[in-house]
Amino acid sequence: MTPVEAVIFVGVQGAGKTTFYVERFLHSHLRISLDLLRTRHRERVFFEACLATRQPFVVDNTNPTAADRVRYVGPARDAGFRVVGYYFETTAVEAARRNAGRPERQRVPARAIYSTHKRLQPPDLAEGFDALYTVTIDPAERFVVRALGGSEAASGTGPADSPPTHDRPRGQ
Repeated sequence: MTPVEAVIFVGVQGAGKTTFYVERFLHSHLRISLDLLRTRHRERVFFEACLATRQPFVVDNTNPTAADRVRYVGPARDAGFRVVGYYFETTAVEAARRNAGRPERQRVPARAIYSTHKRLQPPDLAEGFDALYTVTIDPAERFVVRALGGSEAASGTGPADSPPTHDRPRGQ
C-alpha cells in the first residue's frame, strides 16, 4: 500500500507557495494554511482530521524553522504518512517584488518578508522528511523543482505529479 502524502512548504511570503499548490496539488491534497484558517487551534483541528482520515494534505505556511516544521513532520510520520518538503528558494527582495504585485488584500507588509527571511532555515532530511525538493522561479516565471541532496528523489523517484524538474509556466 502506498503511503499517504503529507507535504510541507518552507519559504517566505511571496515565494510562490500558494501558486505552486494550485498548480501541483489542488486536485489531490487539502490545503492547510493559517491565511485561511486564521488560528493555530483551527489549523491543528484540520491537521488532525487529515491525519485521522488519511487525507493527503499540503501545509502552505512559511514554516521557516525546524521548530516550526516539527509540529507537522513528527505526527505525520507517526500516522504513517510519507512526508515531503518543498523549500522555496528566493531572495527577500524578489519575494517583496512579487508580494507588491499581489492584489492589495493579499499583500503582507514587506517587513514580514524580511523578518521571515532572516529566520529561514533550509529543511533537512534529518528532520524526518522522506524527500526534499527545492523550488525556484526562473526568468520566464516557471517553477523549477529539483531534489535536494540526499533525498530519495535524487535517484529519480518522487511524487507522481511532481517530477524533479518542472518547467511549465506558472499558473498554466
